[in-house]
Amino acid sequence: MLLGSKGGSHVSMQADPRPEPRPAATEEDVEAAWNDVKLAQVLYHDWEAATYDDKWSISYDDRCQSYAADRFSVAAGREGWPYGETLEIGAGTGFFTLNLALAGVLSGPLHVTDLSPGMVEAAERNAVEAGLHVHGKVADAEALPYDDDSFDLVIGHAVIHHIPDVEQAFREMLRVLRPGGRVVICGEPTKVGDRIARRLGQLTWATSTRVTALPGLRSRWARPKEELDASSRAAALEWVVDLHTFDPDELARTALRAGAIDVHTVTEELTASWFGWPARTLEYALRPDRLGRRWAQFSYSSWQRLSALDQVLTRVVPDKLFYNVSITGIKPPQGG
Repeated sequence: MLLGSKGGSHVSMQADPRPEPRPAATEEDVEAAWNDVKLAQVLYHDWEAATYDDKWSISYDDRCQSYAADRFSVAAGREGWPYGETLEIGAGTGFFTLNLALAGVLSGPLHVTDLSPGMVEAAERNAVEAGLHVHGKVADAEALPYDDDSFDLVIGHAVIHHIPDVEQAFREMLRVLRPGGRVVICGEPTKVGDRIARRLGQLTWATSTRVTALPGLRSRWARPKEELDASSRAAALEWVVDLHTFDPDELARTALRAGAIDVHTVTEELTASWFGWPARTLEYALRPDRLGRRWAQFSYSSWQRLSALDQVLTRVVPDKLFYNVSITGIKPPQGG
C-alpha cells in the first residue's frame, strides 16, 4: 500500500492483516506471557487500551497539547516546527502524535505504530474525535515495516523501556528517517527515579485498596472486585513488559552506537514524580466518580507547581535522580 505525503514522496508499507485485539488477559494468558515478552506486551497493552487515557488523565485539549509540546521542545527545541511526515513508535492511544499535531508541532502526514492492535485502534478513534487522520499500523519497533528514508521525524513517548533491543530500535528509527531527519523519544524512566516512583505507587495502591475495603467504605469508594482482580493481573504483566530503566549517559551512547549524531539527553520530574505517581495510583484504585473535578484541578495544578520547582532543581540535583529522561538525535545527512 502506498500513502501519499508532501512533495510527492511516498511511504511504502508491507501489507498484512491486522491482528484482533485481546482485551482480557486470562490467568493462562498471563502464565504464557511470562516466557514471551512480546506476547506480554500485546496482552498488557490490549488490556490497557480501553482505559489508558482515563488512567493517566490523557486528553486532547490545551492541557495535554501544552504538555506534549513542552516535552518535545525541552528535548529538541522548537526549530523545524511544524515537522512534515512523522512516524511514532509505540504510539499507544495516540497521546503524543495527536497532541503535537493539535499544538502545531507536526503538520503530517501522521503515522502511528504499536505492537498492540488495541492501542492502534484506540489511536485511530482518538484521531477521528480530534479531527485528525492517522495511518495506523501494528508493528514491531525492532523491525519497522517501512522503506528507508521515509520520514522527516520519528517520535516516541514512554516506549523504549518496553523494547527488548533498544539499540536495534534506534537503528530502525534512523533507517526510516530521511537524511538529516530527527528522532525524539520522551518520557523514559531513569534507574533511580523509577525505583522511587514504583515504591511510592506500590505503597499507595496497598494502602488505598485496604482502606476502601473496610466496612462502610467499600460500597462508596472501592472499585468492584472484578476490576481490582483485572488490575492485579495487569500489574503482574507490568513486571514483564517494563524491561528497562536508563542511565542518561548510557542511553546517549546507545543512540550513538546505532548511528545517530548530535545526540542530547535531558531529564525532568523530581518532586513532580514523587507526587504524580501516588496521585495517579490513587485515582485508579478508587471508584472513578468519587474524587471529582476539584481533585483533578488540585492534582494537575500541584504537578505544575512541582514541575516548575524541578526546573530550578535541575541546576543543583544530579540528572540521574530525576524520573524522566528524553533523548534526541539526527540521522547523518547524505555525504555527511
